[in-house]
Amino acid sequence: MHDVNILDELLLEAGASYLLDRGYVDFARLQTFTQACAFFITRSKRIRSSNVATHTPSNPSAGLRCDQTIMLTGVRTAQRYPDPLRRIAYIDAKKDLRLAFLTNNFLLPALTIAQLYRARWQVELSFRWIKQHLRIKAFYGTSENAVTTQVWTALSVYVLVAIVKKQLRLDLSLYKTLQMLSMTILEKTPILEGFSNFSDELSNAEPCIQLGLFDLQ
Repeated sequence: MHDVNILDELLLEAGASYLLDRGYVDFARLQTFTQACAFFITRSKRIRSSNVATHTPSNPSAGLRCDQTIMLTGVRTAQRYPDPLRRIAYIDAKKDLRLAFLTNNFLLPALTIAQLYRARWQVELSFRWIKQHLRIKAFYGTSENAVTTQVWTALSVYVLVAIVKKQLRLDLSLYKTLQMLSMTILEKTPILEGFSNFSDELSNAEPCIQLGLFDLQ
């Protein structure tokens, strides 16, 4: 299912702050956060129908371009989210990015809102690391316990292989070490011998004897 539908299953905690990607911007669902006295911070999509109610002075030297209180004026958006929204425009000078945020939190400073959303990237980096390093092709279960168990198992294997690589002083990368183990997992071979015979170079394949599709006469 689409990511935004997960918001329907989320148990909102009053006073908590939820950092959401802009793929989760659904004003009817965001309204449930406000009704539950929970805070959301999300990337802003382009809003064509809105009025600026108040405007706080910006701080360009710190990257803050604007801090506004807006009201949605679209026929549907105003019905789905009738409360005030806070729109913050921020420039990340290090990455040369222009970012716009929407939030229902009017208490925290604007720069704190931007820093909170930047902290969300650590979660993204964690998932990216899992995809690149842990050998998880598919989850065997979808419950929290099943997913957590599988991730921790894969992480434990990764750490054990890293320890073996260090103790054996292998020159192979951790990726190639894992690749070697996956190829010989059912073989009874001394571990040092197995790694010493490892080669990631492609062997010369025998000439193909298949007929060429476009060479038929």
